[in-house]
Amino acid sequence: MNVTRRAPLLAPSFLAADLANLQAETERLATSAADWLHFDVMDGRFVPNISFGLPVLQAVARYAKQPIDVHLMIEEPQHYLAAFRDAGASSITVHYEACPHLHRVVQQIKQLGCRAGVALNPATPVSLLEDIAADLDVVLVMSVNPGFGGQAFIPNTLKKVAMLKDLLLDTGSDALIEVDGGVNMGNAGPLVEAGADVLVAGNFVFSAPEGPVATLAALRAHLAALETDSLAGSRRQ
Repeated sequence: MNVTRRAPLLAPSFLAADLANLQAETERLATSAADWLHFDVMDGRFVPNISFGLPVLQAVARYAKQPIDVHLMIEEPQHYLAAFRDAGASSITVHYEACPHLHRVVQQIKQLGCRAGVALNPATPVSLLEDIAADLDVVLVMSVNPGFGGQAFIPNTLKKVAMLKDLLLDTGSDALIEVDGGVNMGNAGPLVEAGADVLVAGNFVFSAPEGPVATLAALRAHLAALETDSLAGSRRQ
């Protein structure tokens, strides 16, 4: 089956940004290679950490030029969906593990006019999404255990992304595959080759000596070069 490959989207994660200067961080990303801005919300219950909330999202949204991709790592997310939409979310992703009535929550997100996403922890199999895959706009594959930034990439993620890609094709789903955790120059190409459409990168982008704008540009160029090499190899075969 021939599948048209989407150019991967880049989504720098604000969890790794300079938290004392979020306005400046948002403004300098405005003209960068970032396609989305990734905003992690942690409640200290679903994950062992607390991060951002609604007031911070509202503040970031005032200066954002790219869509804001909100990742809710919280329990009972259904109670906060409208508030996050109103605060500036373009897409809202909830965790499979936090939603016993997942279909209802996904429909709530869609009714709010946002992209609806579902995230899977590293130990959660993609097969559990078979019955809802066609309703999703995004599937977020966690390539680290959620709750903290700066963790090492879990290698099995590549296999998991490939399996998810097959499931989406089998169910006729147009959902984007997003990967979050430990993404860098070394694994970005293999992730895209496996089927990833959106790459979330935090420390790799914001901690780089060159700064986030130059790092995102280099990652974009790296992925474009890999795609060119892949196409050239296909023509030679």
